[in-house]
Amino acid sequence: MPKRTGAAYVVTTTRHYKGRVYHSHLLRRSYREGGKVRNETLGNLSHLPEPLIAMIHRSLKGETFVPLGEAFTIVRSQPHGHVDAVQRMMARLGLPGVIAGKPCRERDIVLALIAARVLDPRTKLATTRSWGTTTLADTFGVTWADEQDCYAAMDWLLMRQDRIQKKLAARHLKADGLVLYDLSSSYFEGTTCPLARRGYSRDGRRGTLQVNYGLMTDDRGCPVAVTVHEGNTADPTTLMPEITRVKDDFGITQFVMVGDRGMISSTAIAALRDQGGIDWITALRSASIRALVEDKTLQPDLSLPAAWPVDERNLAEITHPDYPGERLVACRNPQLTSLRAHKRAALLQATEEDLAKIAARIAAGRLKGQDKIGVAVGRVINRYKMAKHMSVTITDTSLTFVRKTDAIAAEAALDGMYIIRTSVPAERLDAACCVRHYKSLSQVERAFRSMKTVDLKVRPIHHRLSDRVRAHIFLCMLAYYVEWHLKEAWRELLFADEDQAAKATRDPVAPAERSAAAKAKVARRHHEDGTPIHSFPTLLTELATIVRNTGHAAGNACCTSAEEGAPTFTVTTQSNPLQRRAMDLIDQLVV
Repeated sequence: MPKRTGAAYVVTTTRHYKGRVYHSHLLRRSYREGGKVRNETLGNLSHLPEPLIAMIHRSLKGETFVPLGEAFTIVRSQPHGHVDAVQRMMARLGLPGVIAGKPCRERDIVLALIAARVLDPRTKLATTRSWGTTTLADTFGVTWADEQDCYAAMDWLLMRQDRIQKKLAARHLKADGLVLYDLSSSYFEGTTCPLARRGYSRDGRRGTLQVNYGLMTDDRGCPVAVTVHEGNTADPTTLMPEITRVKDDFGITQFVMVGDRGMISSTAIAALRDQGGIDWITALRSASIRALVEDKTLQPDLSLPAAWPVDERNLAEITHPDYPGERLVACRNPQLTSLRAHKRAALLQATEEDLAKIAARIAAGRLKGQDKIGVAVGRVINRYKMAKHMSVTITDTSLTFVRKTDAIAAEAALDGMYIIRTSVPAERLDAACCVRHYKSLSQVERAFRSMKTVDLKVRPIHHRLSDRVRAHIFLCMLAYYVEWHLKEAWRELLFADEDQAAKATRDPVAPAERSAAAKAKVARRHHEDGTPIHSFPTLLTELATIVRNTGHAAGNACCTSAEEGAPTFTVTTQSNPLQRRAMDLIDQLVV
Protein backbone atom coordinates (compact mmCIF):
# COMPACT_ATOMS: atom_id res chain seq x y z
CA MET A 1 0.00 0.00 0.00
CA PRO A 2 1.49 3.38 -0.94
CA LYS A 3 2.62 5.67 1.94
CA ARG A 4 0.02 8.21 2.85
CA THR A 5 1.02 11.86 2.81
CA GLY A 6 -0.83 14.99 3.74
CA ALA A 7 -0.96 17.89 6.18
CA ALA A 8 -1.42 17.05 9.86
CA TYR A 9 -3.58 19.17 12.11
CA VAL A 10 -5.30 19.17 15.50
CA VAL A 11 -9.04 18.69 15.76
CA THR A 12 -10.89 19.59 18.94
CA THR A 13 -14.31 18.07 19.54
CA THR A 14 -16.73 18.93 22.30
CA ARG A 15 -19.52 16.82 23.73
CA HIS A 16 -21.94 17.23 26.62
CA TYR A 17 -22.77 14.35 28.92
CA LYS A 18 -24.80 14.50 32.12
CA GLY A 19 -24.30 18.22 32.52
CA ARG A 20 -20.56 18.16 31.95
CA VAL A 21 -18.53 19.27 28.96
CA TYR A 22 -15.79 17.06 27.55
CA HIS A 23 -13.11 18.16 25.07
CA SER A 24 -11.13 15.79 22.92
CA HIS A 25 -8.01 16.76 21.01
CA LEU A 26 -7.07 14.51 18.11
CA LEU A 27 -4.02 14.67 15.87
CA ARG A 28 -5.33 14.00 12.36
CA ARG A 29 -4.12 14.01 8.75
CA SER A 30 -5.94 14.45 5.44
CA TYR A 31 -5.08 12.36 2.38
CA ARG A 32 -6.57 11.39 -0.99
CA GLU A 33 -7.65 7.90 -1.82
CA GLY A 34 -9.44 7.04 -5.06
CA GLY A 35 -10.09 10.66 -5.82
CA LYS A 36 -11.71 11.26 -2.44
CA VAL A 37 -10.41 13.20 0.61
CA ARG A 38 -10.20 11.05 3.69
CA ASN A 39 -9.06 11.75 7.28
CA GLU A 40 -6.83 9.63 9.43
CA THR A 41 -6.44 9.91 13.23
CA LEU A 42 -2.78 9.71 14.15
CA GLY A 43 -3.19 10.00 17.90
CA ASN A 44 -5.17 11.30 20.85
CA LEU A 45 -3.65 14.40 22.47
CA SER A 46 -6.34 14.87 25.11
CA HIS A 47 -4.08 13.71 27.95
CA LEU A 48 -1.52 16.48 27.24
CA PRO A 49 -1.52 19.89 29.01
CA GLU A 50 -3.52 22.59 27.25
CA PRO A 51 -0.46 24.86 26.61
CA LEU A 52 1.39 21.95 24.94
CA ILE A 53 -1.65 21.14 22.76
CA ALA A 54 -1.82 24.80 21.73
CA MET A 55 1.89 24.75 20.86
CA ILE A 56 1.45 21.61 18.70
CA HIS A 57 -1.49 23.27 16.98
CA ARG A 58 0.52 26.42 16.22
CA SER A 59 3.57 24.44 15.15
CA LEU A 60 1.54 22.47 12.61
CA LYS A 61 0.38 25.82 11.21
CA GLY A 62 3.98 26.76 10.44
CA GLU A 63 5.17 28.69 13.53
CA THR A 64 8.74 28.09 14.68
CA PHE A 65 9.63 27.79 18.37
CA VAL A 66 13.08 28.28 19.84
CA PRO A 67 14.39 28.16 23.46
CA LEU A 68 13.57 31.35 25.35
CA GLY A 69 17.22 32.25 25.85
CA GLU A 70 17.78 32.14 22.09
CA ALA A 71 14.68 34.11 21.11
CA PHE A 72 16.17 37.56 21.64
CA THR A 73 19.44 39.26 22.55
CA ILE A 74 19.87 41.89 25.29
CA VAL A 75 22.19 44.56 23.94
CA ARG A 76 22.00 47.07 26.82
CA SER A 77 20.89 47.16 30.47
CA GLN A 78 20.65 50.55 32.19
CA PRO A 79 19.67 51.43 35.78
CA HIS A 80 16.38 53.25 35.50
CA GLY A 81 14.34 53.38 38.72
CA HIS A 82 16.24 56.21 40.43
CA VAL A 83 16.11 58.28 37.24
CA ASP A 84 12.38 57.67 36.99
CA ALA A 85 11.90 58.78 40.62
CA VAL A 86 13.72 62.08 40.10
CA GLN A 87 11.96 62.75 36.80
CA ARG A 88 8.61 61.94 38.40
CA MET A 89 9.29 64.37 41.25
CA MET A 90 10.29 67.09 38.78
CA ALA A 91 7.00 66.58 36.97
CA ARG A 92 5.10 66.61 40.27
CA LEU A 93 6.74 69.94 41.18
CA GLY A 94 6.04 71.37 37.74
CA LEU A 95 9.74 72.15 37.49
CA PRO A 96 9.89 72.11 33.67
CA GLY A 97 7.25 74.86 33.60
CA VAL A 98 9.05 76.79 36.34
CA ILE A 99 12.27 76.81 34.33
CA ALA A 100 10.65 77.66 30.99
CA GLY A 101 7.07 77.73 29.75
CA LYS A 102 7.87 76.09 26.42
CA PRO A 103 10.01 73.03 25.74
CA CYS A 104 13.43 73.66 24.23
CA ARG A 105 16.78 71.91 24.06
CA GLU A 106 18.27 74.18 26.74
CA ARG A 107 15.48 73.29 29.16
CA ASP A 108 15.99 69.58 28.48
CA ILE A 109 19.71 69.86 29.25
CA VAL A 110 19.10 71.87 32.43
CA LEU A 111 16.61 69.29 33.69
CA ALA A 112 19.08 66.51 32.89
CA LEU A 113 21.86 68.37 34.74
CA ILE A 114 19.62 68.84 37.77
CA ALA A 115 18.77 65.14 37.80
CA ALA A 116 22.43 64.20 37.36
CA ARG A 117 23.37 66.47 40.27
CA VAL A 118 20.87 64.66 42.52
CA LEU A 119 21.87 61.18 41.39
CA ASP A 120 25.59 61.37 40.68
CA PRO A 121 27.20 64.81 41.06
CA ARG A 122 30.24 65.27 38.83
CA THR A 123 31.84 67.88 36.65
CA LYS A 124 29.93 68.77 33.50
CA LEU A 125 32.45 66.91 31.35
CA ALA A 126 32.24 63.79 33.51
CA THR A 127 28.45 64.07 33.57
CA THR A 128 28.16 63.94 29.80
CA ARG A 129 30.52 60.96 29.77
CA SER A 130 28.54 59.03 32.36
CA TRP A 131 24.86 59.84 32.04
CA GLY A 132 24.51 57.33 29.19
CA THR A 133 25.30 54.59 31.72
CA THR A 134 21.76 55.06 33.08
CA THR A 135 18.51 55.96 31.36
CA LEU A 136 18.98 59.63 32.28
CA ALA A 137 20.00 60.84 28.83
CA ASP A 138 17.19 58.90 27.15
CA THR A 139 14.61 60.00 29.72
CA PHE A 140 15.38 63.68 29.24
CA GLY A 141 16.14 63.43 25.54
CA VAL A 142 19.72 64.68 25.67
CA THR A 143 21.71 61.76 24.29
CA TRP A 144 23.21 64.14 21.75
CA ALA A 145 24.46 66.74 24.29
CA ASP A 146 28.15 67.24 25.09
CA GLU A 147 29.86 69.47 27.66
CA GLN A 148 29.71 72.53 25.38
CA ASP A 149 25.94 72.10 25.13
CA CYS A 150 25.85 71.95 28.94
CA TYR A 151 27.79 75.19 29.25
CA ALA A 152 25.45 76.91 26.79
CA ALA A 153 22.44 75.64 28.74
CA MET A 154 23.93 76.97 31.98
CA ASP A 155 24.32 80.41 30.38
CA TRP A 156 20.69 80.21 29.27
CA LEU A 157 19.61 79.18 32.79
CA LEU A 158 21.43 82.09 34.44
CA MET A 159 19.52 84.58 32.29
CA ARG A 160 16.27 83.08 33.60
CA GLN A 161 17.32 82.93 37.26
CA ASP A 162 15.30 85.94 38.42
CA ARG A 163 12.11 84.68 36.76
CA ILE A 164 12.58 81.19 38.18
CA GLN A 165 13.18 82.48 41.70
CA LYS A 166 10.08 84.70 41.48
CA LYS A 167 8.02 81.62 40.68
CA LEU A 168 9.51 79.71 43.59
CA ALA A 169 8.94 82.63 45.95
CA ALA A 170 5.32 82.93 44.85
CA ARG A 171 4.87 79.25 45.62
CA HIS A 172 6.63 79.06 49.00
CA LEU A 173 6.87 82.52 50.61
CA LYS A 174 3.82 84.24 52.03
CA ALA A 175 3.02 87.68 53.39
CA ASP A 176 3.81 88.13 57.08
CA GLY A 177 5.67 84.81 57.05
CA LEU A 178 9.24 83.79 57.82
CA VAL A 179 12.17 84.15 55.45
CA LEU A 180 15.37 82.33 56.45
CA TYR A 181 18.70 83.57 55.11
CA ASP A 182 22.33 82.60 55.67
CA LEU A 183 25.68 82.80 53.92
CA SER A 184 28.22 80.06 53.22
CA SER A 185 31.36 79.58 51.12
CA SER A 186 33.00 76.97 48.91
CA TYR A 187 36.56 76.74 47.74
CA PHE A 188 37.85 76.94 44.16
CA GLU A 189 40.08 74.85 41.97
CA GLY A 190 42.10 77.33 39.95
CA THR A 191 43.00 80.99 40.31
CA THR A 192 41.49 82.87 37.36
CA CYS A 193 37.83 83.37 38.38
CA PRO A 194 37.10 87.03 39.27
CA LEU A 195 34.80 85.90 42.11
CA ALA A 196 37.58 83.93 43.78
CA ARG A 197 38.85 85.72 46.90
CA ARG A 198 40.47 84.76 50.16
CA GLY A 199 38.10 85.24 53.06
CA TYR A 200 36.66 83.54 56.10
CA SER A 201 36.41 79.89 55.08
CA ARG A 202 33.44 77.96 56.40
CA ASP A 203 34.98 74.84 54.84
CA GLY A 204 38.02 74.97 57.10
CA ARG A 205 40.26 75.57 54.07
CA ARG A 206 42.31 78.54 55.23
CA GLY A 207 44.24 80.41 52.60
CA THR A 208 42.29 78.99 49.65
CA LEU A 209 40.34 81.00 47.12
CA GLN A 210 36.61 80.76 47.63
CA VAL A 211 33.24 82.12 46.64
CA ASN A 212 30.42 83.10 49.01
CA TYR A 213 26.75 82.45 48.36
CA GLY A 214 23.63 83.32 50.30
CA LEU A 215 20.68 80.93 50.42
CA MET A 216 17.10 82.02 51.08
CA THR A 217 14.47 79.51 52.20
CA ASP A 218 10.99 79.41 53.64
CA ASP A 219 10.36 78.48 57.28
CA ARG A 220 10.70 74.75 56.47
CA GLY A 221 14.08 75.11 54.80
CA CYS A 222 12.75 74.73 51.24
CA PRO A 223 15.12 76.74 48.99
CA VAL A 224 13.74 79.73 47.12
CA ALA A 225 16.70 81.82 45.93
CA VAL A 226 20.49 81.92 45.94
CA THR A 227 22.94 84.77 45.34
CA VAL A 228 26.66 84.45 44.65
CA HIS A 229 29.23 86.92 46.03
CA GLU A 230 32.98 87.38 45.99
CA GLY A 231 34.83 85.22 48.49
CA ASN A 232 35.74 88.07 50.82
CA THR A 233 32.22 89.52 51.12
CA ALA A 234 31.11 90.05 54.72
CA ASP A 235 27.83 88.55 55.86
CA PRO A 236 25.97 91.76 56.82
CA THR A 237 26.64 93.44 53.47
CA THR A 238 24.59 90.77 51.69
CA LEU A 239 21.48 91.19 53.83
CA MET A 240 19.93 94.42 52.56
CA PRO A 241 20.03 93.39 48.88
CA GLU A 242 18.09 90.26 49.87
CA ILE A 243 15.55 92.36 51.78
CA THR A 244 15.10 94.48 48.67
CA ARG A 245 14.73 91.36 46.54
CA VAL A 246 11.91 90.03 48.72
CA LYS A 247 10.08 93.37 48.73
CA ASP A 248 10.59 94.55 45.17
CA ASP A 249 11.11 91.39 43.12
CA PHE A 250 8.96 88.95 45.05
CA GLY A 251 6.30 91.51 45.96
CA ILE A 252 6.18 90.65 49.69
CA THR A 253 6.13 93.86 51.72
CA GLN A 254 5.64 92.37 55.19
CA PHE A 255 7.69 89.45 56.46
CA VAL A 256 10.02 88.32 59.25
CA MET A 257 13.67 87.89 58.33
CA VAL A 258 15.52 85.24 60.36
CA GLY A 259 19.31 85.39 60.39
CA ASP A 260 22.17 84.61 62.73
CA ARG A 261 23.96 87.15 64.92
CA GLY A 262 26.66 87.69 62.32
CA MET A 263 24.12 88.37 59.56
CA ILE A 264 21.59 90.68 61.22
CA SER A 265 23.90 93.07 63.05
CA SER A 266 22.96 96.25 64.90
CA THR A 267 23.86 98.26 61.81
CA ALA A 268 21.58 96.10 59.68
CA ILE A 269 18.76 96.45 62.22
CA ALA A 270 19.06 100.22 62.05
CA ALA A 271 18.57 99.98 58.29
CA LEU A 272 15.67 97.56 58.69
CA ARG A 273 13.82 100.00 60.94
CA ASP A 274 13.66 102.42 58.02
CA GLN A 275 12.20 99.82 55.68
CA GLY A 276 8.81 99.47 57.34
CA GLY A 277 6.94 96.17 57.44
CA ILE A 278 10.13 94.15 58.01
CA ASP A 279 10.62 92.38 61.32
CA TRP A 280 13.58 90.30 62.36
CA ILE A 281 14.66 87.44 64.59
CA THR A 282 18.34 87.16 65.41
CA ALA A 283 20.61 86.75 68.46
CA LEU A 284 22.95 88.89 70.52
CA ARG A 285 26.71 88.56 70.34
CA SER A 286 28.68 87.47 73.41
CA ALA A 287 29.85 91.00 74.15
CA SER A 288 26.27 92.25 74.25
CA ILE A 289 25.22 89.39 76.54
CA ARG A 290 28.14 90.15 78.86
CA ALA A 291 27.01 93.78 79.06
CA LEU A 292 23.54 92.67 80.18
CA VAL A 293 25.11 90.49 82.86
CA GLU A 294 27.37 93.26 84.07
CA ASP A 295 24.52 95.76 84.48
CA LYS A 296 22.54 93.13 86.47
CA THR A 297 19.80 92.80 83.86
CA LEU A 298 20.56 89.08 83.88
CA GLN A 299 21.71 86.80 86.67
CA PRO A 300 24.84 85.02 85.47
CA ASP A 301 23.78 81.69 86.92
CA LEU A 302 20.27 81.45 85.50
CA SER A 303 20.18 84.18 82.83
CA LEU A 304 16.98 85.57 84.36
CA PRO A 305 16.13 89.12 85.41
CA ALA A 306 17.14 89.83 88.99
CA ALA A 307 13.50 90.39 89.93
CA TRP A 308 12.44 86.93 88.75
CA PRO A 309 12.22 84.11 91.32
CA VAL A 310 15.06 81.61 91.20
CA ASP A 311 13.67 78.32 89.85
CA GLU A 312 14.31 75.80 87.09
CA ARG A 313 13.12 77.88 84.19
CA ASN A 314 15.49 78.10 81.21
CA LEU A 315 13.72 80.81 79.22
CA ALA A 316 12.62 84.33 80.10
CA GLU A 317 11.67 87.45 78.18
CA ILE A 318 13.24 90.77 79.12
CA THR A 319 13.53 94.32 77.82
CA HIS A 320 16.39 96.78 77.90
CA PRO A 321 16.67 100.49 77.02
CA ASP A 322 19.54 99.73 74.63
CA TYR A 323 17.06 97.76 72.48
CA PRO A 324 13.98 99.97 72.14
CA GLY A 325 10.95 98.40 70.51
CA GLU A 326 12.55 94.95 70.68
CA ARG A 327 12.09 91.86 72.82
CA LEU A 328 14.99 89.89 74.27
CA VAL A 329 14.41 86.23 75.03
CA ALA A 330 17.10 84.90 77.38
CA CYS A 331 17.77 81.16 77.14
CA ARG A 332 19.97 78.86 79.17
CA ASN A 333 20.75 75.35 78.02
CA PRO A 334 22.08 73.23 80.94
CA GLN A 335 23.48 70.55 78.60
CA LEU A 336 25.35 73.17 76.62
CA THR A 337 26.63 74.69 79.85
CA SER A 338 28.20 71.38 80.89
CA LEU A 339 29.58 70.74 77.41
CA ARG A 340 31.33 74.11 77.15
CA ALA A 341 32.73 73.87 80.68
CA HIS A 342 34.14 70.44 79.95
CA LYS A 343 35.63 71.56 76.64
CA ARG A 344 37.24 74.65 78.15
CA ALA A 345 38.76 72.62 81.00
CA ALA A 346 40.18 70.11 78.52
CA LEU A 347 41.68 72.83 76.33
CA LEU A 348 43.21 74.61 79.32
CA GLN A 349 44.75 71.37 80.57
CA ALA A 350 46.17 70.55 77.14
CA THR A 351 47.59 74.08 76.86
CA GLU A 352 49.27 73.85 80.25
CA GLU A 353 50.74 70.42 79.49
CA ASP A 354 52.29 71.64 76.22
CA LEU A 355 53.58 74.83 77.85
CA ALA A 356 55.10 72.74 80.62
CA LYS A 357 56.97 70.72 77.99
CA ILE A 358 58.37 73.96 76.53
CA ALA A 359 59.41 75.11 80.02
CA ALA A 360 61.22 71.78 80.54
CA ARG A 361 63.12 72.25 77.28
CA ILE A 362 64.14 75.74 78.41
CA ALA A 363 65.29 74.44 81.79
CA ALA A 364 67.33 71.74 80.09
CA GLY A 365 69.01 74.32 77.87
CA ARG A 366 67.55 72.93 74.64
CA LEU A 367 65.57 76.09 73.90
CA LYS A 368 66.94 79.61 74.36
CA GLY A 369 66.10 83.10 73.25
CA GLN A 370 62.96 85.10 73.81
CA ASP A 371 62.04 85.04 70.13
CA LYS A 372 62.38 81.25 69.72
CA ILE A 373 60.54 80.61 72.96
CA GLY A 374 57.81 82.99 71.83
CA VAL A 375 57.36 81.13 68.55
CA ALA A 376 57.02 77.79 70.36
CA VAL A 377 54.54 79.26 72.85
CA GLY A 378 52.56 80.89 70.04
CA ARG A 379 52.08 77.54 68.33
CA VAL A 380 50.57 76.07 71.47
CA ILE A 381 48.38 79.05 72.26
CA ASN A 382 47.03 79.26 68.70
CA ARG A 383 46.42 75.51 68.52
CA TYR A 384 44.07 75.50 71.50
CA LYS A 385 42.76 79.10 71.21
CA MET A 386 43.43 79.74 74.91
CA ALA A 387 45.40 83.00 74.71
CA LYS A 388 42.50 84.86 76.34
CA HIS A 389 42.70 82.59 79.40
CA MET A 390 46.47 82.32 79.92
CA SER A 391 48.95 84.90 81.20
CA VAL A 392 52.39 84.10 79.79
CA THR A 393 55.74 85.69 80.69
CA ILE A 394 58.75 84.99 78.44
CA THR A 395 62.40 85.90 78.90
CA ASP A 396 65.53 84.67 77.14
CA THR A 397 65.91 81.86 79.66
CA SER A 398 62.51 81.27 81.24
CA LEU A 399 58.81 80.73 80.69
CA THR A 400 56.07 81.18 83.27
CA PHE A 401 52.36 80.91 82.76
CA VAL A 402 49.24 81.11 84.89
CA ARG A 403 45.52 80.97 84.26
CA LYS A 404 43.49 84.17 84.15
CA THR A 405 40.90 83.07 86.68
CA ASP A 406 38.77 86.20 86.36
CA ALA A 407 38.52 85.88 82.58
CA ILE A 408 37.71 82.19 82.87
CA ALA A 409 35.01 82.85 85.45
CA ALA A 410 33.50 85.62 83.31
CA GLU A 411 33.29 83.35 80.30
CA ALA A 412 31.95 80.47 82.37
CA ALA A 413 29.14 82.70 83.58
CA LEU A 414 27.88 82.86 80.00
CA ASP A 415 28.15 79.14 79.27
CA GLY A 416 24.98 77.77 77.74
CA MET A 417 23.42 81.23 77.55
CA TYR A 418 22.11 82.89 74.41
CA ILE A 419 19.63 85.69 73.84
CA ILE A 420 17.19 85.94 70.96
CA ARG A 421 16.56 89.46 69.70
CA THR A 422 13.35 90.19 67.82
CA SER A 423 11.05 93.00 66.78
CA VAL A 424 8.00 90.73 66.37
CA PRO A 425 5.27 91.70 68.87
CA ALA A 426 4.34 89.18 71.57
CA GLU A 427 0.78 88.93 70.28
CA ARG A 428 2.14 87.51 67.02
CA LEU A 429 4.87 85.25 68.40
CA ASP A 430 5.40 84.21 72.00
CA ALA A 431 8.89 83.79 73.43
CA ALA A 432 9.04 80.05 72.80
CA CYS A 433 8.08 80.46 69.14
CA CYS A 434 10.76 83.11 68.68
CA VAL A 435 13.37 80.65 69.95
CA ARG A 436 12.05 77.87 67.70
CA HIS A 437 12.07 80.12 64.64
CA TYR A 438 15.65 81.21 65.31
CA LYS A 439 16.68 77.58 65.65
CA SER A 440 15.01 76.87 62.32
CA LEU A 441 18.13 78.38 60.76
CA SER A 442 19.50 74.87 61.19
CA GLN A 443 17.36 74.03 58.13
CA VAL A 444 19.50 76.40 56.05
CA GLU A 445 22.66 74.91 57.54
CA ARG A 446 21.36 71.47 56.60
CA ALA A 447 20.83 72.72 53.06
CA PHE A 448 24.41 73.99 52.90
CA ARG A 449 25.70 70.68 54.23
CA SER A 450 23.73 68.74 51.63
CA MET A 451 24.77 71.04 48.80
CA LYS A 452 28.44 71.12 49.75
CA THR A 453 29.37 67.66 50.96
CA VAL A 454 26.67 65.06 51.54
CA ASP A 455 24.67 64.75 48.31
CA LEU A 456 25.04 67.47 45.69
CA LYS A 457 28.72 68.41 46.10
CA VAL A 458 28.78 72.00 44.90
CA ARG A 459 32.49 71.99 45.77
CA PRO A 460 35.16 71.98 44.58
CA ILE A 461 34.26 74.54 41.94
CA HIS A 462 36.13 74.09 38.66
CA HIS A 463 34.58 76.89 36.58
CA ARG A 464 36.67 79.96 35.79
CA LEU A 465 34.01 82.37 34.50
CA SER A 466 31.93 84.33 37.02
CA ASP A 467 28.62 83.63 35.31
CA ARG A 468 29.40 79.94 35.04
CA VAL A 469 30.06 79.84 38.79
CA ARG A 470 26.74 81.59 39.42
CA ALA A 471 24.95 79.18 37.09
CA HIS A 472 26.64 76.18 38.73
CA ILE A 473 25.53 77.21 42.23
CA PHE A 474 22.01 78.03 41.01
CA LEU A 475 21.88 74.60 39.37
CA CYS A 476 22.88 73.03 42.68
CA MET A 477 20.13 74.98 44.45
CA LEU A 478 17.53 73.67 41.99
CA ALA A 479 18.86 70.14 42.54
CA TYR A 480 18.49 70.62 46.29
CA TYR A 481 14.93 71.84 45.67
CA VAL A 482 14.15 68.48 44.06
CA GLU A 483 16.05 66.54 46.72
CA TRP A 484 14.29 68.41 49.54
CA HIS A 485 10.88 67.41 48.21
CA LEU A 486 12.01 63.81 47.65
CA LYS A 487 13.07 63.59 51.29
CA GLU A 488 9.77 65.07 52.40
CA ALA A 489 7.81 62.58 50.31
CA TRP A 490 9.90 59.62 51.51
CA ARG A 491 9.92 60.39 55.25
CA GLU A 492 8.24 57.10 56.13
CA LEU A 493 10.86 55.16 54.14
CA LEU A 494 13.89 57.01 55.53
CA PHE A 495 15.52 57.40 58.94
CA ALA A 496 13.51 60.61 59.30
CA ASP A 497 11.18 61.89 62.00
CA GLU A 498 7.64 61.77 60.67
CA ASP A 499 6.15 63.61 63.66
CA GLN A 500 6.90 67.14 62.53
CA ALA A 501 3.96 68.65 64.45
CA ALA A 502 5.62 67.69 67.74
CA LYS A 503 8.31 70.33 67.18
CA ALA A 504 5.80 73.03 68.13
CA THR A 505 5.32 71.55 71.61
CA ARG A 506 8.86 70.54 72.56
CA ASP A 507 11.08 72.55 74.88
CA PRO A 508 12.50 75.24 72.57
CA VAL A 509 15.72 75.64 74.57
CA ALA A 510 16.69 72.04 75.24
CA PRO A 511 18.63 70.16 72.57
CA ALA A 512 16.33 68.87 69.85
CA GLU A 513 15.25 65.29 70.29
CA ARG A 514 13.61 62.93 67.85
CA SER A 515 10.17 61.58 68.59
CA ALA A 516 9.73 58.18 70.21
CA ALA A 517 8.52 56.76 66.90
CA ALA A 518 11.64 58.03 65.11
CA LYS A 519 13.92 56.54 67.77
CA ALA A 520 12.11 53.21 67.47
CA LYS A 521 12.54 53.33 63.70
CA VAL A 522 16.28 53.85 64.07
CA ALA A 523 16.53 51.05 66.64
CA ARG A 524 14.74 48.36 64.64
CA ARG A 525 16.10 49.43 61.21
CA HIS A 526 13.21 47.70 59.46
CA HIS A 527 9.57 48.44 58.80
CA GLU A 528 6.87 46.23 60.26
CA ASP A 529 6.64 44.32 56.98
CA GLY A 530 10.36 43.49 57.15
CA THR A 531 11.56 45.89 54.45
CA PRO A 532 14.67 47.86 55.41
CA ILE A 533 14.61 51.51 56.39
CA HIS A 534 16.90 53.55 54.17
CA SER A 535 18.96 56.68 54.04
CA PHE A 536 18.39 58.90 51.02
CA PRO A 537 21.41 57.58 49.04
CA THR A 538 20.65 53.93 49.78
CA LEU A 539 17.01 54.35 48.73
CA LEU A 540 18.18 55.77 45.41
CA THR A 541 20.50 52.78 45.08
CA GLU A 542 17.58 50.46 45.77
CA LEU A 543 15.51 52.18 43.08
CA ALA A 544 18.42 51.91 40.64
CA THR A 545 17.96 48.12 40.65
CA ILE A 546 14.93 48.73 38.46
CA VAL A 547 16.64 48.23 35.10
CA ARG A 548 15.54 48.99 31.56
CA ASN A 549 16.75 46.30 29.17
CA THR A 550 17.06 46.96 25.44
CA GLY A 551 17.02 43.94 23.12
CA HIS A 552 16.25 42.74 19.63
CA ALA A 553 15.04 39.49 18.10
CA ALA A 554 17.70 36.85 17.51
CA GLY A 555 18.34 35.21 14.18
CA ASN A 556 18.01 38.38 12.10
CA ALA A 557 19.78 37.57 8.86
CA CYS A 558 20.58 41.19 8.10
CA CYS A 559 21.59 42.55 11.47
CA THR A 560 23.36 41.15 14.48
CA SER A 561 22.96 44.07 16.87
CA ALA A 562 20.75 47.04 17.59
CA GLU A 563 23.44 49.38 16.34
CA GLU A 564 23.26 47.79 12.90
CA GLY A 565 19.60 48.60 12.54
CA ALA A 566 17.69 45.64 13.97
CA PRO A 567 14.30 46.62 15.44
CA THR A 568 14.65 46.90 19.22
CA PHE A 569 12.33 46.71 22.19
CA THR A 570 12.66 47.67 25.86
CA VAL A 571 11.62 45.71 28.93
CA THR A 572 11.76 47.22 32.43
CA THR A 573 12.23 44.96 35.42
CA GLN A 574 9.26 44.65 37.74
CA SER A 575 9.45 46.80 40.86
CA ASN A 576 9.22 45.34 44.36
CA PRO A 577 6.74 46.60 47.01
CA LEU A 578 9.23 49.07 48.50
CA GLN A 579 10.02 50.56 45.12
CA ARG A 580 6.32 50.85 44.24
CA ARG A 581 5.68 52.56 47.57
CA ALA A 582 8.45 55.09 46.89
CA MET A 583 6.89 55.97 43.54
CA ASP A 584 3.39 56.21 45.06
CA LEU A 585 4.62 58.62 47.74
CA ILE A 586 6.00 60.92 45.05
CA ASP A 587 2.64 60.93 43.29
CA GLN A 588 0.86 61.70 46.58
CA LEU A 589 3.06 64.67 47.56
CA VAL A 590 1.12 67.90 48.02
CA VAL A 591 3.10 70.77 46.52
